[in-house]
Amino acid sequence: MAFPAELRPLSVVAAFRDDAGLGCAPIGNLFAPVADADAVATVHAALDHGVRFFDTAPLYGSGESERKLGLALRGVPRDEVVIATKVGRQLLDADGTPVAGAASGASSVADLSRDGVWRSLEGSLARLGTDRIDVLHLHDPLDVSAGMAGAMAGLQELREQGVVRAVSVGLGKLDPLERFAAEAPLDALMEAGRLTLLDRTAERRLMDIAAARGIGVLAAGVFNSGILADPDAAPFFEYEPANAELLERARRLQSLCASHGVLLADAAVRFPLRRGADAVVVGARTPAEVDAFVAGLDAPVPEELWLALEAGDL
Repeated sequence: MAFPAELRPLSVVAAFRDDAGLGCAPIGNLFAPVADADAVATVHAALDHGVRFFDTAPLYGSGESERKLGLALRGVPRDEVVIATKVGRQLLDADGTPVAGAASGASSVADLSRDGVWRSLEGSLARLGTDRIDVLHLHDPLDVSAGMAGAMAGLQELREQGVVRAVSVGLGKLDPLERFAAEAPLDALMEAGRLTLLDRTAERRLMDIAAARGIGVLAAGVFNSGILADPDAAPFFEYEPANAELLERARRLQSLCASHGVLLADAAVRFPLRRGADAVVVGARTPAEVDAFVAGLDAPVPEELWLALEAGDL
């Protein structure tokens, strides 16, 4: 698979990876602080590997992820990268006042209004240091009716005006994501953690809808918060400690992969592409983590292992 046209750079880029994007939540201080210099090095490592799709959001570090990504992309020709960010939340200062301009915040609240979309995007453009966004996701809109009535109208207006190239929605919950895929005027969608070796619900409920409507699918959360990267070193599922059943399943998957000389993480990062996703978006906070996930995309996986993994009975 590969990025749809709307999600590719406007300029031809040598060695462009059309199957991978960098998730920028980790450089927004997710779980641990990340210095500006380290964030810049991580983004540049992705560029060196041909990754040109960068996914961020105001929610990530209350604006810090966007600010750091903008810092890292200074001097990079704008048409050679694809910047995706999100709307649907309003950043607030420590006293609860909405932030202005390029400022980062201390917290956020949901705002699925049409005006909220415009206000959110204005701040994102300032923090990123750009005049347009390639892919604008509606971020975790659990209230589908409110999102369709307010935010989606704002997204369409921005696309019509050329401020945004593609309209998307990003969710880790299948019920609302399925409705948006069936009813909203989307160019793309991002599913988080629902097309993995441990959770294949998107495959059963979402992929046919997206294909029928010509909607590109980006797969995020491919490690389900860590358990599919290493169930012993990172025994977390959906940001919570994994239960015993999930840990046992992950360890069986790990053993099966090892019996074929394959790392579990490498199979996990490739799996969504086998099941119809156009590309995977993987978060990283260091250049080494970028190196690892790109290497995983290129690691050889025997067909007999894929057949066993795709059987889904482990």
